[in-house]
Amino acid sequence: MGDNVIDVYITDTLSKNKVKLETITPGEVKMYVCGPTVYNYIHIGNARPMVVFDAFRRFLEFVGYRVTMVQNFTDIDDKIINEAKDWNVDWKTVADTFIAEYFHDAQLLGVRAANYHPRTTDFVDDIVRAIEVMIGKDYAYAVENGDVYFSVRKLSNYGKLSGKNLDDLRSGARVDVNEKKKDPLDFVLWKSAKPGEPTWNSPWCSGRPGWHIECSVMSQKLLGDMFDIHGGGEDLIFPHHEDEIAQSEALTGKPPAKYWMHNGMIIVRGDKMSKSLGNTFMVREAVKRYTKDGVKLFLLSKHYRSPMEFSDEILQDNMKAVQRVHAALKRFTEKYPYPLVPKYDEEMNELIDKFTNALADDFNTPIALSVLFDTVKELNKSMDEGNDDRALKMYHLIKRVYGPVLGIFDSDYEKQKSTGTEHLDILINNIIKLRNDFRKQKQYELADALRNALSESGIKLLDTPEGTKYEFMEGER
Repeated sequence: MGDNVIDVYITDTLSKNKVKLETITPGEVKMYVCGPTVYNYIHIGNARPMVVFDAFRRFLEFVGYRVTMVQNFTDIDDKIINEAKDWNVDWKTVADTFIAEYFHDAQLLGVRAANYHPRTTDFVDDIVRAIEVMIGKDYAYAVENGDVYFSVRKLSNYGKLSGKNLDDLRSGARVDVNEKKKDPLDFVLWKSAKPGEPTWNSPWCSGRPGWHIECSVMSQKLLGDMFDIHGGGEDLIFPHHEDEIAQSEALTGKPPAKYWMHNGMIIVRGDKMSKSLGNTFMVREAVKRYTKDGVKLFLLSKHYRSPMEFSDEILQDNMKAVQRVHAALKRFTEKYPYPLVPKYDEEMNELIDKFTNALADDFNTPIALSVLFDTVKELNKSMDEGNDDRALKMYHLIKRVYGPVLGIFDSDYEKQKSTGTEHLDILINNIIKLRNDFRKQKQYELADALRNALSESGIKLLDTPEGTKYEFMEGER
């Protein structure tokens, strides 16, 4: 569709309104999506923002935007440190392991890598400098032990994203006996290290960054003082994204993002899916049981802002729907092994417009999916009636338009179910491609993490003049 982008509307969490997307640079979207704290495998709840914002990015590109997407890794955190103690390894081993596992799961889901995947620990010097600026502007202060806190009451509009009132928050706050903060609402920017914890130098003490500061600094460094869209799960609205706004406004006088988009939570028997509640379902297990398309269809079947109920029955229903689509596609390709590209006509353009308009209206994937499934019905009907030209048009819409935009139905169903050599070859070569992309971006730690993950699985990479190849180590095939 070129550079003539269409009007796209989204619901902005900050204004609480559906608004027309008007980007800072016409025709370009700069988007930051909060990524995981890498101390465990990715579960279905983590996968929802991965799938939703990957599909949203695909849609924006489809209608003509040039998209730059950043998704971070929090690679230093209490949970990572505790996991390292349990493993009897250093924190970096845990972080590297689960970053590699994240990309493995992303590949299983068909989620593309972002343009940038920054790690907190690569930006510690920038974080220290940002904290110094905030202290200099009297938005932050250091206490006796070297901890540094952000002074929330310095911003009169704190709480505007979440709708929370400072006085209400203050009345409900608990103050620890040894608390050194000036106000119980103040949040940590830099924390002093406990014995045995990893540390970095700073003017205040040896320690490490607080959680919220990393995203403010990394987004600013990679996307500028203000970018177009900040995305993430709604559980991040408060305090994480609220604190990001506070930090960014203190640093630059601007909010970090023009628009905020948040996906709803996945609910399991009335509770949010989370590792702390022990009610998670890992992505790799879900893909193995329900296939990639079954999982993604589930995650896109509800509007992204709505909560979703998770159950085996719901996933089974989605997998059966996927089977029906693939059966229709297989029926067509058995009759036409080498389908041609049809000439676009009024019917095809109307169906594409209907699909596109649904996604342009606050990314309404349920309506877009209804267009897709109606097209599947028309594909079967056209084949039943022997209308080959129309069948080709319906097939093309599903495989070359709807599927690639949503990231579904873009691979053979039998290959998705296969665990044989062919499937393994596809998986390894995709990981190699991702590693080479990281090397081109000079993100060598991520590239090495992927190489190490393959090596631990008995797969050796060989960088040759003809490109990267792989071989199985002895006894691993």
